[in-house]
Amino acid sequence: MDKDRRTELMAHAKINLSLDIVGEREDGYHLLRMVMQTLKLADKIEVSVNESGRITTFTDSGAVSDDKSNLAYRAAELLLKEFGIEDGVDIRIQKNIPVAAGLAGGSADAAAVLKAVNELFELALTDEELAERGVRLGADIPYCIYGGTMLSEGIGEKLTRLRDLEVLPVILVKPPKSVSTVEVYKSYRDERVSLHPQTDELVKEINSGGSFDEGKLANVLESVTLPMVPEIEEIKRSLIEHGAYFSMMSGSGPTVFGLFKQQDTADRAFSALKAQYKEMTVISTCTCNVTV
Repeated sequence: MDKDRRTELMAHAKINLSLDIVGEREDGYHLLRMVMQTLKLADKIEVSVNESGRITTFTDSGAVSDDKSNLAYRAAELLLKEFGIEDGVDIRIQKNIPVAAGLAGGSADAAAVLKAVNELFELALTDEELAERGVRLGADIPYCIYGGTMLSEGIGEKLTRLRDLEVLPVILVKPPKSVSTVEVYKSYRDERVSLHPQTDELVKEINSGGSFDEGKLANVLESVTLPMVPEIEEIKRSLIEHGAYFSMMSGSGPTVFGLFKQQDTADRAFSALKAQYKEMTVISTCTCNVTV
């Protein structure tokens, strides 16, 4: 095999169109039902083979550690160890997805690295086999292997492909405060939830026409994160005031997304929100159906 081989992949962010907790396993993991959607926003991942046997990560963001705690590092390590590969890999990550934001940035990077190592070392693993390995590292990684519009169940390992959505403009607003996904799930209490998503109806609507009634969307984790980051409620209102037809927190937060029907409306909202929230990260993107 050519030791100079390298590959580049785009690791796409996701949003949750719905997020519901429907139970808990004996090991403490929450059982989820989520409708997930890929965004055009993506990190750029470059993976190249080295002869040193070491795994190195280089990330252009000070918010991400270049060590064994990096999910991308752990994804490479998982496959190299399993297949007894003596060569190493160098991983370069250009971060465009905000960190600790509820957008699966780390999971998307790990999914891209799994695909890259599979390609570079000719392991011939299917996406299903990569997803089975990825769930050991993170619940969102199996989804990030596939991308698109999907129903995710269990702890993230049970995935059902849904009909592709039409391309929708999306504005993301992330407050400066980050939240711990682990702590959010630990603090979740069902009795504090005022609104659960209508997941079954949402899935039927998407599959029948590739669109949905936004009244069926909800994220139960808002009940935990909103008291920690009260700006979330104001951001949701601002997005609606600037033309979004729906706004909700993604994942465990704290990023809030707004869905738009017209690009020109989204463009005006982006300019206004950038001016309004100078201390926050405001991003204009759209839904898409590509994978990493």
